[in-house]
Amino acid sequence: MSALRLPGVETWDVIVVGLGAMGSATVHQLARRGARVLGIDAYSPPHTVGSTHGDSRITRQAIGEGFAYVPLVQRSNVLWRFMEEEAGTDLLTQCGGLILGRVGSDHKQHGKTDFLGRTIAAAEKFGITHDVLTTSEAQSRFPQFTLHGDETGYYEPGAGYLRPERCVATQLTLAKRHGATLRFGERLTSFRQDGVGARITTDTTSYAAGAVVLSAGPWITQHLSEPLQSVFTVNRQAMHWYDISPDGFDALSKDCPVYIWESTPETSFYGFPAIDGPSGGLKMATEATAEVTTPEDVNHIVPEAESLQKFDDVFGPRFPGIERRVIKAVTCLYTTTSDGDFVIDAHPDAPAVLVVSPCSGHGFKHSAAIGEAVTEKLL
Repeated sequence: MSALRLPGVETWDVIVVGLGAMGSATVHQLARRGARVLGIDAYSPPHTVGSTHGDSRITRQAIGEGFAYVPLVQRSNVLWRFMEEEAGTDLLTQCGGLILGRVGSDHKQHGKTDFLGRTIAAAEKFGITHDVLTTSEAQSRFPQFTLHGDETGYYEPGAGYLRPERCVATQLTLAKRHGATLRFGERLTSFRQDGVGARITTDTTSYAAGAVVLSAGPWITQHLSEPLQSVFTVNRQAMHWYDISPDGFDALSKDCPVYIWESTPETSFYGFPAIDGPSGGLKMATEATAEVTTPEDVNHIVPEAESLQKFDDVFGPRFPGIERRVIKAVTCLYTTTSDGDFVIDAHPDAPAVLVVSPCSGHGFKHSAAIGEAVTEKLL
């Protein structure tokens, strides 16, 4: 691909707008392939006002949201290891993952029913190492959980967690090392098709490029007109960290997998082992869809009362090793579609602009491979 050459306008092969999970992966892969690439972001990533923060993100190989996602996460795991070696840092920890629920459940997880059954089917189809556990087997193997008595367990030893802020920072560092130009604190205001390429305007200047990747996360609706805006819904999510009892740390750290516990929409939740020591607390969260918001209007403050209510209603009865004390709580934003799937497609009004919005609360684990796939599409 060659960039447009317009007199007096700075031109690039590709411009990536938004440098969170998807944008950082894309700008990194483009730079590795030798593209003249510019990455811009309205903030200074990794930051805490979007969707790519909170210390940890679950990664799992058998994807109950659909078989098509499995090759993406498997390729992403390979890419994370490449990046770890190149940058000399830790990004991916495969501590194992446990999903608890009921096969055949009509409860929707990321837009899909029978999440547990679909996960098991994905593991079988792709030959992913796993165990299917009865309630008594799961309780015996993972005594740090208090089971109700009717759960089926799916355990995957290759599952684990990623460090999202570190992943974004590493990819941006590697992108610069390979020649990318990054500009922070610069906000996209408009874009349009310009011949075979695109012209964008920010709050400081204008650029031209052969292609633009619009990976704006929860800000995506600002760059779409109706009816496309209504494809996406932005929800406020709260993540909570609770204190650990003195005798509960070992069971909730080195012996604990990541976990997803399906129940009702109000009481389903996910969480992590204690990855930051005894004083770091245990992180867990539900997924709320009732509170629709925007990045500008969201309330980023999580009152202690909100965390304590979640403890009483959801987390406390399931974990004998945590205390009713809040270490911290933060919000992030989910940008969801009605079916829980991703949107990666040319903008209908500007074909040179590729909308890259993997979202719906399960995109981070796939992001490295999506960046690679977008690069292969554009170059």
